[in-house]
Amino acid sequence: MSLPLPSLDHEPADDLAALCKAAGDPLRLQVLRALANDSFGVLELAQIVAIGQSGMSHHLKVLAQAGLLATRREGNAVFYRRALPGGALHAALLEELDRLPVPDNLQARIRAVHGQRAEASREFFARMASNFQAQQDLIASLAQYRDSLLSLLDALPLTRQATALEVGPGDGAFLPELARRFAQVSALDNSPAMLELARQRCEREGLGNVQLQLADALQQPHSPVDCVVLNMVLHHFAAPAEAMRQLSPLINSGGHLLITELCSHNQAWAREACGDLWLGFEQDDLARWAEAAGLRVGESLYLGLKNGFQIQVRHFAKP
Repeated sequence: MSLPLPSLDHEPADDLAALCKAAGDPLRLQVLRALANDSFGVLELAQIVAIGQSGMSHHLKVLAQAGLLATRREGNAVFYRRALPGGALHAALLEELDRLPVPDNLQARIRAVHGQRAEASREFFARMASNFQAQQDLIASLAQYRDSLLSLLDALPLTRQATALEVGPGDGAFLPELARRFAQVSALDNSPAMLELARQRCEREGLGNVQLQLADALQQPHSPVDCVVLNMVLHHFAAPAEAMRQLSPLINSGGHLLITELCSHNQAWAREACGDLWLGFEQDDLARWAEAAGLRVGESLYLGLKNGFQIQVRHFAKP
């Protein structure tokens, strides 16, 4: 008499077992800690936890199969981030992990990866400053979203003495609009070549209430303002979620953050042609990062372009 074959039916407990197995390895917990506020590719994660690429790929597969990681394809690259909690145990695991201090060596390697990303962006703008407008127009020119951005800006309850900060003004094309609407405008850029283009525009148009500064907005102290503006800039930041968290203190209570960005896309050529570190962003990711930074999600406008890209113009408010 033959014995019955064991049932192959999937049991809910199997998911818990997979989660416990995936979380039962110190190195995989380090990966989850590194992904607390960012997403990384397999080579970056291998650098951060100091193991080989093949070993890192194995650990990522285990974490993904357990539902602890989500992936996003950017051209030919795959980036990993934490998955949203799928149950109480998953949520408790991440909550407990986030209570633990991040080891100094892990923080140092994360900073090194961010530094490599930032350096790639700086090198691009140093090379392409003379051809900035042509490169930008390959995807989206200011003219294509200016009116939508101004409609959100003009709807904000601002006083005549309100102040503004534009991060990464590029060649300064939007600074005249800000100068007409705010008593004082600051503009920060970490590219000397781009800041020189902005300075020339301010001189040509007599923008006496605009102050330009060569600085990294995330490192240079700046007095809070009533409105912070980022136009097609966030995809050049090494760590966009962390950038939003660090920008939040620069906004006065009752102030505003306006972000114009590309929606998520798979046009990998934008990395080389336009210096993009990220191929746009999911709308939900921007909202989630803003809320984590203490901002409230406001109005949003979405614009489809003839070249297939889609632009999101987002408003976030500081309570």
